[in-house]
Formats: sequence, C-alpha cells, structure tokens
Amino acid sequence: MRMYDIIEKKRDGKELTEEEIYFFINGYTNGDIPDYQVSALMMAIYFQDMTEIERATLTKAMVESGDQIDLTAISGIKVDKHSTGGVGDTTTLVLAPLVASVGAPVAKMSGRGLGHTGGTIDKLESVPGFHTEITNEEFIDLVNKNKVSVIGQTGNLTPADKKLYSLRDVTATVNSIPLIASSIMSKKIASGADAIVLDVKTGAGAFMKEIDDAKELAHAMVSIGKQVGRNTMAVISDMSQPLGFAIGNALEIKEAIDTLQGKGPEDLTELCLVLGSQMVVLAEKASSIEEARKMLEENLSNGKALAHFKTFLASQGGDASVIDNPDHLPKAKYQVEVKAKKSGAIKTIIADQIGTAAMMLGAGRATKESVIDLAAGLVLHKKVGDSVSEGESLLTLHSNTEEVSSVIEIIEKSILISDGEVESPVLIYGTITE
Repeated sequence: MRMYDIIEKKRDGKELTEEEIYFFINGYTNGDIPDYQVSALMMAIYFQDMTEIERATLTKAMVESGDQIDLTAISGIKVDKHSTGGVGDTTTLVLAPLVASVGAPVAKMSGRGLGHTGGTIDKLESVPGFHTEITNEEFIDLVNKNKVSVIGQTGNLTPADKKLYSLRDVTATVNSIPLIASSIMSKKIASGADAIVLDVKTGAGAFMKEIDDAKELAHAMVSIGKQVGRNTMAVISDMSQPLGFAIGNALEIKEAIDTLQGKGPEDLTELCLVLGSQMVVLAEKASSIEEARKMLEENLSNGKALAHFKTFLASQGGDASVIDNPDHLPKAKYQVEVKAKKSGAIKTIIADQIGTAAMMLGAGRATKESVIDLAAGLVLHKKVGDSVSEGESLLTLHSNTEEVSSVIEIIEKSILISDGEVESPVLIYGTITE
C-alpha cells in the first residue's frame, strides 16, 4: 500500500477503505509518512469530503493511535459533555456537580485554554489548592464516591489528532467538517465515556459562525458517536454574545457558584438545564427530558447541587470555603467601569471581540507560553435586548494593570446601542439526535 495511491483515490472523490485509513493514520503517527503527503490528503478530504463510514473509521483510527481511558470500574453509565467553545462558557463548572447531584456519574477529562480565557482546568485552579494531577485510580475512586471528578488530559491521548491538528492549522484545512468532527470525537471516545452530549455553538464567538454549518458539524459528530457505539446527541446553542455575565477564570468560578445557588444568569442557567437534562436521560437516571429537568431544578433550589460542588472542590485539594466566601478567590487590583455613551437598547455584543478584550487583560493565552492571570477578566452588566441609559455601566473590567485604554477601545466598538427596541437572541436552536 502506498500513500500516493490513497491521496490520488481521495483526490478523485472515491471512498477510502478501513485499511487505507488505518495505514495513513498509523504511518503518520509513527513518523513513516511525511507531512507533505498528509497535507495533500487533508486538502483532498477538504474538497471531496468523506462518507459517514469513512468519518467513523478515521475517528476510530485516531482513538487507537494512543492511550484509551478505561472507565469500566466506575458504576453506572458515564456521561460526558463537550462544547465547541465560546466566550464565557462556564457550563462545565455548573453541569458537572449539577448532573452528579442526581446520581449520574460525570468522569470528565478537560484541558487548558488557548484563546479568550483558560480552559476548565485553568478555571478550577482559580480555587486555591485545587489540582487535577491525580492518578486514574484516584479519578475512578472519586467518581464512584462523589459521582464527579475532573482530571487533565493524558499526554498520549489521540497522538494522531495532535499531529493532524497542528498540520491543519498551517495548511488551511481547519474548516473541514470530517476533520473537525473526527478530531473532537476521537478525544471524547478515547476519554472513555459511555454517552456524550455535544454543545455546538453558533454565532460571532463560535467556531461555526453560521447555523447551517453548526448543524452540519453536529450531525457529523452524532453520526460518528453512534457508529462507534456511543449514545450521542447535540444541542445547537447561541454564541453571538457571551454566555452569562462573567469572562475570566476566577470570575467564572464565582458565577458558577451563583448559578448553583439558583442566582445565576438566565441564559447560563437555561443552557445548563437543557444540557444537563440530556445528560441525565442518557445516564438513565430519568425516563424523560421533563423528569430530568425537574430533578435538576429541585437540586438547584434545595442546595444539593451546590453541596456537590463543594465536595468536588475539597476532594481534589481545593479550598471549598470559596463557596461561602468568594472573596477567597483571586481578586484583581483594579476594577474599571465601561459606561454607555448614549441611551437605548443593547443591539449587539460581539462575542469574539469581547473575548479578545478579556485575553488582553490576561484572562487567556495568546500563545501556549502565555501565563494566565486568574483574577483578570470582565463582567457584563447588560445583555442584548436590555435597555441602557447614558452613563450607565455596561461592564466592569477586572485588571491587575492600570492601563486598559486599548481594551476599552475594543469594547466600545464591540457593544452597539440601538435607538429602538431590540429582541433578545434565541438561546437554543434545536437538538440533533441522528
């Protein structure tokens, strides 16, 4: 078998066999096939697409290129959630303890962030003492005991994906549905979950800016999941404006606490209830979405979800006193208000630009070497559709640097105020189950 023939076959729009896909994945992972040939194949895939069978086979080959986490020692149906990313995406911090509080095991493997804010691991490390460097045995024990644990990604999980991702980044093949879908799903499947709920974002702050593209990606990932034996579904949600109010690591921990107390932002709370209900049903802890949602709402109001968050933090070394005293979280030296220059209604909050502003304050990483300021970020006081008066605060910057004029300049261009009334955007566009 030759890589040349595989490239030629896909270039001409023909379907690759299982043997051909495994040959190219294994050869590239082992260093036997050069970058330039894989680049050519990825460009052929970009233009010619892949069948559902090809996509599932590609995903399985990537999963089998490295370690796979065995979670069979955890009792029950293990359910995981994956978001395609966004600005102020605090859902995991709320969902993990919330879903665990009704008895569904959440064994989550998360990463660090590159971009607007830190990843879930960075956010959790805002809690003094919290750590994710635990053994697989400890991880499994914690999930069996508390129904929830979060660890960092292992170094040898899907090495084929790491190599392909780096190459896609420099060959203009990032926006390929089969390559995106197999990349995301390979990591989820290798992480060992039995069932997967996908939160596919659409809008200015999302990877998929257009809803049709988001739906196509969701269908692709759900199809892959089902073909490899994982019960998988997707929710299409809005990311035209930031989710919730807080953008920044410690700030998002505080917002998660508020939400688990039943006092969080409406959009974040609703999305967590929608995603959480799906997770609870897939974990077979409820027979319907309506029953699952009622269970989750009860645990938000009776304190059980918050108690699970406290137990989760303490069990991994975190200072659980932050639940009752959020002032124990890292705090920025300066708080700067950005005020409205006119009265009206909020027409647009451009999510990706607001995310860039948060990153400039230190909340995210511009490069892999960047050091995150866990206290930095911003908190919105208005969302799209809200009325605002001239001089009223739009948001508060949290910064350890006094000079923030360039950040304010970006924000003022990103929040547009209309003279007339503005409708709030749709939050949930639908669900994909096949």
